[in-house]
Amino acid sequence: MIGVVSDTHIPSRARFLPPVLFKALDGVDLILHCGDLVKEKIIDELAAIAPVEAVSGNMDPPELKKRLGRLKLIQIGRTAIGMLHGDITGRRVPFRHVASLFAPNKLQAVVFGHLHEPVNEEYKRMLFFNPGSAVDPRHGFSPTCGVLHVDEQKISGEIISL
Repeated sequence: MIGVVSDTHIPSRARFLPPVLFKALDGVDLILHCGDLVKEKIIDELAAIAPVEAVSGNMDPPELKKRLGRLKLIQIGRTAIGMLHGDITGRRVPFRHVASLFAPNKLQAVVFGHLHEPVNEEYKRMLFFNPGSAVDPRHGFSPTCGVLHVDEQKISGEIISL
Protein backbone atom coordinates (compact mmCIF):
# COMPACT_ATOMS: atom_id res chain seq x y z
CA MET A 1 0.00 0.00 0.00
CA ILE A 2 1.31 3.44 -0.96
CA GLY A 3 0.33 6.66 0.82
CA VAL A 4 0.00 9.80 -1.32
CA VAL A 5 0.05 13.39 -0.06
CA SER A 6 0.49 16.78 -1.68
CA ASP A 7 0.29 20.50 -1.06
CA THR A 8 1.18 20.45 2.62
CA HIS A 9 2.55 24.03 2.47
CA ILE A 10 4.18 23.84 5.92
CA PRO A 11 4.53 26.40 7.53
CA SER A 12 2.86 28.89 5.18
CA ARG A 13 -0.67 27.36 5.26
CA ALA A 14 -0.42 25.34 8.48
CA ARG A 15 2.13 25.14 11.28
CA PHE A 16 2.37 21.35 11.25
CA LEU A 17 0.99 18.23 9.61
CA PRO A 18 -2.28 17.17 11.25
CA PRO A 19 -1.99 14.10 13.51
CA VAL A 20 -4.93 12.52 11.69
CA LEU A 21 -2.74 12.36 8.55
CA PHE A 22 -0.19 10.20 10.36
CA LYS A 23 -3.00 7.92 11.52
CA ALA A 24 -4.40 7.63 7.97
CA LEU A 25 -0.97 6.70 6.57
CA ASP A 26 -0.09 4.23 9.32
CA GLY A 27 0.86 0.89 7.77
CA VAL A 28 1.75 2.09 4.26
CA ASP A 29 4.96 0.76 2.69
CA LEU A 30 5.89 3.97 0.87
CA ILE A 31 4.74 7.61 0.83
CA LEU A 32 4.66 9.74 -2.32
CA HIS A 33 4.59 13.53 -1.83
CA CYS A 34 3.50 15.37 -4.97
CA GLY A 35 5.05 18.74 -4.19
CA ASP A 36 4.56 22.03 -2.38
CA LEU A 37 6.14 20.74 0.80
CA VAL A 38 7.60 24.27 1.31
CA LYS A 39 9.84 22.98 4.15
CA GLU A 40 12.08 19.97 3.59
CA LYS A 41 11.48 18.76 7.17
CA ILE A 42 8.12 17.39 5.98
CA ILE A 43 10.03 14.55 4.29
CA ASP A 44 11.66 13.62 7.61
CA GLU A 45 8.33 13.76 9.45
CA LEU A 46 6.63 11.49 6.93
CA ALA A 47 9.67 9.17 6.86
CA ALA A 48 8.83 8.24 10.46
CA ILE A 49 5.93 6.29 8.90
CA ALA A 50 7.53 4.91 5.71
CA PRO A 51 10.18 5.77 3.11
CA VAL A 52 9.29 8.92 1.15
CA GLU A 53 9.65 9.82 -2.53
CA ALA A 54 8.87 13.42 -3.43
CA VAL A 55 8.84 15.88 -6.30
CA SER A 56 8.92 19.65 -5.98
CA GLY A 57 6.05 22.03 -6.57
CA ASN A 58 5.76 25.65 -7.64
CA MET A 59 5.81 26.92 -4.03
CA ASP A 60 8.93 25.02 -2.98
CA PRO A 61 12.17 26.98 -2.53
CA PRO A 62 14.82 26.76 -5.30
CA GLU A 63 17.13 24.46 -3.33
CA LEU A 64 14.31 21.97 -2.76
CA LYS A 65 13.28 22.14 -6.43
CA LYS A 66 16.85 21.35 -7.41
CA ARG A 67 17.17 18.48 -4.93
CA LEU A 68 13.82 16.80 -5.63
CA GLY A 69 13.28 17.54 -9.32
CA ARG A 70 9.96 18.10 -11.04
CA LEU A 71 9.26 14.61 -12.40
CA LYS A 72 9.94 11.19 -10.96
CA LEU A 73 9.29 7.65 -12.13
CA ILE A 74 8.50 5.12 -9.39
CA GLN A 75 8.66 1.43 -10.24
CA ILE A 76 6.73 -0.97 -7.96
CA GLY A 77 7.19 -4.44 -9.41
CA ARG A 78 5.77 -4.18 -12.93
CA THR A 79 3.81 -1.04 -12.12
CA ALA A 80 5.23 2.30 -13.30
CA ILE A 81 3.96 5.42 -11.55
CA GLY A 82 4.77 8.90 -12.85
CA MET A 83 4.96 11.68 -10.26
CA LEU A 84 4.68 15.42 -10.87
CA HIS A 85 3.25 18.41 -9.07
CA GLY A 86 0.78 19.46 -11.73
CA ASP A 87 1.71 23.09 -12.31
CA ILE A 88 3.82 21.93 -15.26
CA THR A 89 0.58 21.18 -17.11
CA GLY A 90 -1.55 24.14 -16.03
CA ARG A 91 -4.74 24.36 -13.93
CA ARG A 92 -6.29 21.16 -15.22
CA VAL A 93 -3.98 18.25 -15.91
CA PRO A 94 -4.60 17.28 -19.56
CA PHE A 95 -4.59 13.52 -19.09
CA ARG A 96 -3.83 12.78 -22.73
CA HIS A 97 -0.54 14.73 -22.61
CA VAL A 98 0.88 13.77 -19.23
CA ALA A 99 2.11 10.30 -20.21
CA SER A 100 4.33 11.88 -22.89
CA LEU A 101 6.29 13.67 -20.13
CA PHE A 102 7.52 10.24 -19.02
CA ALA A 103 8.20 8.75 -22.49
CA PRO A 104 9.35 6.17 -23.39
CA ASN A 105 8.09 4.60 -20.13
CA LYS A 106 4.64 3.03 -20.19
CA LEU A 107 2.81 4.22 -17.09
CA GLN A 108 0.00 2.55 -15.19
CA ALA A 109 -0.62 5.63 -13.03
CA VAL A 110 0.17 9.32 -12.67
CA VAL A 111 0.09 10.95 -9.23
CA PHE A 112 0.02 14.73 -9.03
CA GLY A 113 -0.86 17.66 -6.79
CA HIS A 114 -1.31 21.42 -7.29
CA LEU A 115 -5.12 21.45 -7.45
CA HIS A 116 -5.73 21.07 -3.69
CA GLU A 117 -8.67 18.87 -4.62
CA PRO A 118 -8.84 15.09 -4.96
CA VAL A 119 -8.88 13.31 -8.32
CA ASN A 120 -9.26 9.54 -8.73
CA GLU A 121 -10.00 8.88 -12.40
CA GLU A 122 -9.02 6.40 -15.05
CA TYR A 123 -8.27 7.61 -18.57
CA LYS A 124 -7.28 5.17 -21.31
CA ARG A 125 -6.44 2.45 -18.77
CA MET A 126 -4.21 4.77 -16.74
CA LEU A 127 -5.00 5.96 -13.21
CA PHE A 128 -4.75 9.71 -12.60
CA PHE A 129 -4.62 10.36 -8.88
CA ASN A 130 -4.43 13.55 -6.84
CA PRO A 131 -4.72 13.13 -3.05
CA GLY A 132 -5.99 16.67 -2.51
CA SER A 133 -4.52 18.54 0.45
CA ALA A 134 -4.43 17.51 4.10
CA VAL A 135 -4.04 21.12 5.28
CA ASP A 136 -5.30 23.48 2.56
CA PRO A 137 -8.24 22.01 0.61
CA ARG A 138 -10.00 24.20 -1.93
CA HIS A 139 -13.26 24.42 -3.87
CA GLY A 140 -15.39 23.04 -1.04
CA PHE A 141 -13.40 19.86 -0.46
CA SER A 142 -12.46 18.64 3.01
CA PRO A 143 -8.85 17.76 3.97
CA THR A 144 -7.76 14.54 2.27
CA CYS A 145 -4.88 12.25 1.49
CA GLY A 146 -4.78 9.10 -0.60
CA VAL A 147 -3.73 5.49 -0.78
CA LEU A 148 -2.77 3.45 -3.83
CA HIS A 149 -3.36 -0.29 -3.88
CA VAL A 150 -0.96 -2.09 -6.21
CA ASP A 151 -1.01 -5.72 -7.24
CA GLU A 152 0.40 -7.62 -10.22
CA GLN A 153 -2.63 -6.89 -12.38
CA LYS A 154 -3.91 -3.46 -11.35
CA ILE A 155 -3.40 -0.21 -9.49
CA SER A 156 -6.31 1.56 -7.83
CA GLY A 157 -6.65 4.68 -5.73
CA GLU A 158 -8.61 5.57 -2.63
CA ILE A 159 -9.21 9.10 -1.35
CA ILE A 160 -9.24 9.30 2.45
CA SER A 161 -11.15 12.12 4.16
CA LEU A 162 -9.35 13.46 7.18
